[in-house]
Amino acid sequence: MTRRLQAEEQALWDKVVASVRPLHPRAPKVGKEVPPAHAPIPVPRIAQKVARPPQPTKLVAGPGTTLDASWDRKLARGSVQPDFFLDLHGHNLATAWHLLDLRLEQAIACGARVMLLVTGKPPKGEPPVARGRIRAAVGDWLAASRHAGAIAAVRNAHPRHGGTGALYIILRRRG
Repeated sequence: MTRRLQAEEQALWDKVVASVRPLHPRAPKVGKEVPPAHAPIPVPRIAQKVARPPQPTKLVAGPGTTLDASWDRKLARGSVQPDFFLDLHGHNLATAWHLLDLRLEQAIACGARVMLLVTGKPPKGEPPVARGRIRAAVGDWLAASRHAGAIAAVRNAHPRHGGTGALYIILRRRG
């Protein structure tokens, strides 16, 4: 159960809501007046339910969306041999990020297609078990990497290549 805001809390909350601007404003609908850039954008209150039509999602060609079915079958069978290998056991977040960036640069320069990244298996125990810090950060690192445009997809590794403790990073063809 939630409590109602007192008058002074509501006034403060209204100021916060009025000062918030979206990071990625939506394109204005045709026929609607567009507020000036300096004016605060009104945000519906949390307690109100606003019915919005579902927005079509755009597929952005980035890590994870550009492999065809034959690649996925090969990866699932474990029949792809990695061109590069990186084991991050024993590294902290800073050294792991630096090493991953360096090794990606080397793999791209050599024209490699598949890099095997070993992060380590999650600790055993009763579910839910938290992933390791490096494994949890890898997705964000790759998306923010200077090499993100060269990454076609990231997939879980086959058990013969490390299973849940490793990832395949599939690089785009150069050319």
